[in-house]
Amino acid sequence: MKILFIGDIVGKPGRRTVAELLPGVKADVSPDFIVANGENIAGGIGVTKETALEVFRSGVDVLTLGNHVFARKDVCQFLDEEPRILRPANYPAGVPGRGWAVYSAGTGQAIALINLSGRVFMAEHLEDPFRVSDGILEEAAARTKVVLVDFHGEATSEKGAFAWYADGRVTAVVGTHTHVQTADERILPGGTACITDVGMTGPVDSVIGVRKELIISRFLTQMPNKFEVADGEAVLSAVLIEADPATGRALRIERIQVNRAPA
Repeated sequence: MKILFIGDIVGKPGRRTVAELLPGVKADVSPDFIVANGENIAGGIGVTKETALEVFRSGVDVLTLGNHVFARKDVCQFLDEEPRILRPANYPAGVPGRGWAVYSAGTGQAIALINLSGRVFMAEHLEDPFRVSDGILEEAAARTKVVLVDFHGEATSEKGAFAWYADGRVTAVVGTHTHVQTADERILPGGTACITDVGMTGPVDSVIGVRKELIISRFLTQMPNKFEVADGEAVLSAVLIEADPATGRALRIERIQVNRAPA
């Protein structure tokens, strides 16, 4: 089974990049299932029903989220109603949406997706993602061998530690949130593929997707300003994971970056 995971989609430039470049990537790597982190797809922060449906129409099967999950009003009902979108499973009980689910890939094989949020350098006071994952993994194991975790976190150390914690129990742990693709992809001894950050799908001439002038001003003046998504040349960042569906072990993990010319 081949799983394509697309890194954090940032605003309209990111959505446009997915729409324009995903068909070519699909032709090149023939994925059976496509996941993307969509926590920044609506104007660079949060998700709306309209932006999520746009990304689904572009060919993404499931969207995972992160710390901006509730940044947009009226998103709660959509999270409850739409099975193709996940928010971090370590939010407290009773929060709208779902943190994990089992889906059917193009091969007809079941795949479990789990969305978790880290706690190091993150503002939200969430439950321990390590311990929360234990119960989920036990339930998921009864339904499928193939399990993918999106660990949305600031610290590469926390994401890397979780990959070791889950080694042999999940197919892959992919990190999101920092918008910079790391070069540490590997397969751990227990058969779990991991990378501490998949990277960003959005504007290249920016600071993690935001207009660079605004970020520089914030550093120089320490004054708050409204972040705006940059435009121009964009990049699609992703990883391709190949797994043995009979055992759930990862066979290969490969970084992908494809550039899109300015609109």
